[in-house]
Amino acid sequence: MAAEITTTKLNAESHLLLDQPLLRLPHEVARKNFKTVQKHVERENKDILSALKSTANASLAGQDASKTVASLDNMINRMQGLKRKMETLHSEEKALHQASRKRIQHLQDLYEIPSLADVKYDEWSRVRLNRLLVDYLLRCGYGESARALAREKGIEQLVDLEVFVQCHRVEESLKRRSTQECLAWCAEHRPMMKKLDNRLEFELRLQQYVELRRNGQLVEARQHAQKYLSQHAGIYLEEVNRAAGLLAYPPDTKVREYRKLYSETRWDDLAKLFVNTHHELFSLPARPLLHIALSAGLSALKTPSCHSKHASSTANASSTTTSVCPICSTELNDLARNLPYAHHTKSYVENDPVVLPNGRVYGRDRLLEMSTKVGLDAGQVKDPTTSVIYPASEIRKVYIS
Repeated sequence: MAAEITTTKLNAESHLLLDQPLLRLPHEVARKNFKTVQKHVERENKDILSALKSTANASLAGQDASKTVASLDNMINRMQGLKRKMETLHSEEKALHQASRKRIQHLQDLYEIPSLADVKYDEWSRVRLNRLLVDYLLRCGYGESARALAREKGIEQLVDLEVFVQCHRVEESLKRRSTQECLAWCAEHRPMMKKLDNRLEFELRLQQYVELRRNGQLVEARQHAQKYLSQHAGIYLEEVNRAAGLLAYPPDTKVREYRKLYSETRWDDLAKLFVNTHHELFSLPARPLLHIALSAGLSALKTPSCHSKHASSTANASSTTTSVCPICSTELNDLARNLPYAHHTKSYVENDPVVLPNGRVYGRDRLLEMSTKVGLDAGQVKDPTTSVIYPASEIRKVYIS
């Protein structure tokens, strides 16, 4: 019963962690869109006003009317281009608002369920499970499978398909030894990255420098370092100095520090750094939500006896249905081995507890009653779980401290 109560408590508290990205990610994307709109408007406003002032002055100075009209046409074209950008961003914002309303209603449905034992909670949990599965598939790079599952279950507005698809696309480009897509992504999100003091862009520029040096383009490498690396010397002075020394060492060098810079594994490290940066920017957990939910559930049910020397004898290797707790089953025992135990604030034990030679604890009255029902002699008791029979003289009373 203690496990059941702890499961209920953890299940309720885990909603905050598992469902937080539902609202946080659309908020972060909407904020990014707002910053993009603001940047476009400010830039075009500055350029148009400047061009308008120059055109007006030139017209007053006697400029040919055709040039003035051409200048005005150019400004109109720019404003039309701004309008198209704004319309696109507005459509994206409307889609975000619709998704946010759907997600808020999804969480409101949970709030209105009176008890976790209610059948409506089972239905709500199935929706959440499907959402966690889509999240897991997206993080593993199975975008089409995730899209098909979301479409089949009708939860497209409860998952963030495009965000993860874009993340996977940039990650794969880095694994293909290309920095262009990731640098474009960094340029788009530079204001947000500056707040996090993130080093992704510096590492990308450093990798470009390494590739130039690897290909023997020493002049280009020096120019690249002066343009892109020197500006980071105040923050990454040691790395910049080491990069400067790379000019003196060929790709087959045996010097450990420079051999690490030339290593091809840096591309995989860059891909991991990008994914971590992406998730941090959009307030996404580093681990799949499915892993978090599974870890919480396993910890809630786990007890010290689940991994005792007696636990293995109770697991049924040929079936997933067993009379023991789920953690003692063959399927979940190893998975839960390294997880922490649940924190039990209260203990619930049967009256007059006794312990059998195999370490299992039962109430004396229930143990004797069950042994009598199966036809055992008065001097024998049977373990209800393992069906092993012991002499009644071998049971010992347990004192709870």
